[in-house]
Amino acid sequence: MFLKNYLRTLVIFLLVPTITLGQTIRRLDKTEISATDLTTKIECLIKAAKVQGLAIAVFNKNKPVYSNCFGYKNISTKEPITKHTNFYGASLSKPVFAVMVMQLVEKGILNLDKPLQDYLPKPIYEYKPTKKWHDNYEDLRADSNYHKITARMCLDHTTGFPNWRWDEPDQKLRVKTAPGSRYGYSGEGLVYLQVVLEHLLNKPLEQLMQENIFKPLKMNSSSYTWQADFEKDYCLGHTATGETYEKDKDNDARAASTLETTLADYTLFTQAVLNHKLLSKASTKKMFSQQIKINSVTQFGPKRLKDSTLNEGIHLGYGLGWVLLQSPYGTGAFKEGHGDGFQHYAILFPEVGTGIVILSNSDNAESIFKELLEISIADIYTPWRWENYIPYNLKE
Repeated sequence: MFLKNYLRTLVIFLLVPTITLGQTIRRLDKTEISATDLTTKIECLIKAAKVQGLAIAVFNKNKPVYSNCFGYKNISTKEPITKHTNFYGASLSKPVFAVMVMQLVEKGILNLDKPLQDYLPKPIYEYKPTKKWHDNYEDLRADSNYHKITARMCLDHTTGFPNWRWDEPDQKLRVKTAPGSRYGYSGEGLVYLQVVLEHLLNKPLEQLMQENIFKPLKMNSSSYTWQADFEKDYCLGHTATGETYEKDKDNDARAASTLETTLADYTLFTQAVLNHKLLSKASTKKMFSQQIKINSVTQFGPKRLKDSTLNEGIHLGYGLGWVLLQSPYGTGAFKEGHGDGFQHYAILFPEVGTGIVILSNSDNAESIFKELLEISIADIYTPWRWENYIPYNLKE
């Protein structure tokens, strides 16, 4: 009986968020906030902005010092989110894939500047599609520019592809600007790189990610496809008014967008990046080096095509899989995730070992990101207007 009670107590302890009584979080500006105060401020924010659920991890000196979950995985059932609850990761998929790609570069399997078409024995459009849509490149048969696209262009979003072919009036994939000439966010670019690698290595994306990232890090609850094990503990996305979205469980694995993960797993990934467990310091430095300057007014929407000097002060640009900014504390490498009912953000300042991961299952979450970043790690550098992270108390 004693052993049974002890094991039950141990399990409960392991499920409690990793907050140490009296622990403090050291922010970029060297000020500190206690774990208790941060928790209280987050609770006030999510209540004010009507955020249904949130999971957060903060890093100091390359390791997590605060991890906590708030709200519900389903507002109707009031089931609480834990660090093991599955979230649809949206574009947080991209940096995880980018790290795997950089591993292939380290091994000499892939050259960042070799045209990807040159790795294949026949044109990409001659391969018979096996997925619902993303590996169908018939539209490129008459395109004279796609064969110039390299892995570097895919990772720094200069392929010239649209974000998704569905964004085009005729829903056909095409290269819209000269490859390598201009930043233009593109999920299609990452997926094109994925498909070439799948043909080259004769392995599907999921196998590549499991072998190179998930299994080595023991990210046992992460996948680019829905797994039966996720059924026991997963989030539903919520609209701005609190209704739930239907959970999408039938996605083909896509490098740009279909990651399923948990706070615990994405914390492992973030810590591995900060501590060079997956890549050498040289490769990490290359990944966090600006490849292309970003001049656009916003990340998305009509203003993405309009240039400005709004972000000159932080030297906004893209690295390899990550957006980059410059601050008094060195480079900030960040990535957002956005899908129906899911809004995420992660930023690392690798030179000082500070970072944060934010996962949410609410369409209201981005409205607290500016203030959350400021109170947690004193990040006043994230370009929140460029990201359209308009604070809830500034919205009409």
